[in-house]
Amino acid sequence: MPSAAERTRTLVQSTCSAVLLVPGLVAAPDHRSVPDDRSVGPRGDLFLRFPADSPLVRALTQGRDDEPAAVLEITDVAPVSVPHRIRGRARVGGRLSCVPGQAGPGRTMLRLETAEAFVDDLWGAEEVTADAFRDAEPDPFVAHEAELLQHLHAAHAERMGSLSALLGERTTPGCAAHGPDAVPLALDRFGLRVRFVEGGRACFDARFEFPEPVREIGQLRRAVRTLFEAASC
Repeated sequence: MPSAAERTRTLVQSTCSAVLLVPGLVAAPDHRSVPDDRSVGPRGDLFLRFPADSPLVRALTQGRDDEPAAVLEITDVAPVSVPHRIRGRARVGGRLSCVPGQAGPGRTMLRLETAEAFVDDLWGAEEVTADAFRDAEPDPFVAHEAELLQHLHAAHAERMGSLSALLGERTTPGCAAHGPDAVPLALDRFGLRVRFVEGGRACFDARFEFPEPVREIGQLRRAVRTLFEAASC
């Protein structure tokens, strides 16, 4: 399974929604701000781009505390329609500062020096140290997971339903048309997580591991095809 640090790093470098919380900047009208974009530096620090005239940037540059404490909160929502759609949340906390001359015209780059992190997702809740976060790599499919799940859901719904045959006694045997709806919920280099929805309300998750970890699209296609072939036997 992916480590907690890898899962946190994946969420940070994904397109999930995120807000920066800076409760110490009392001069800011709203201390909740959404960065235009975010990235992770080689030392594990977060770089967050904001409009130069945003209340947060003005409060930071005019504040007495040069490096206030801040937390980036990330919410991960499944890219397909499914019950209980929030897949997880992550937090990265540390000290916040401005990085002059790095953001382009009309923008200001802020650096969040990572001190601690936390993830609470489909795998469970775990704390992540700054060193572990720095050394982790995001999942290789982080930029494509949403479109891959949407494609599986839209173009391969029947084959997704056939995966219930791999669950043994967990579901009632029968054809996919009369089985639970199978919605692809999450994908990483180790496997595919599916949420089975019974009767439109009750649901449960099943994790289907790939024969070996995959790192590129060709390997992923073969791994998913192997799952479908196993389900059809």
